[in-house]
Amino acid sequence: MQVSLRVPSTTGERLNSLAQKTGKTKSALIMEALDEKYHPEKDRSQLIHELSGWMPKTECKELREAVTEFNTVDDEDWK
Repeated sequence: MQVSLRVPSTTGERLNSLAQKTGKTKSALIMEALDEKYHPEKDRSQLIHELSGWMPKTECKELREAVTEFNTVDDEDWK
């Protein structure tokens, strides 16, 4: 799908500069920004994986297991 976007000249200049520095197209940079900002397709496990990328795999697995209890809510806790 083609989209036309009007941006202030300073934003356009920054986008051009970033595209040159990264070797990416302006469209690719805009798509990355939208995905990063709105990421509707990401689920909790994907976010944990991304945020814990600096951890060894064993620690990442431990973290994932440690937060699984937050996936459900016990109605009794709210009474």
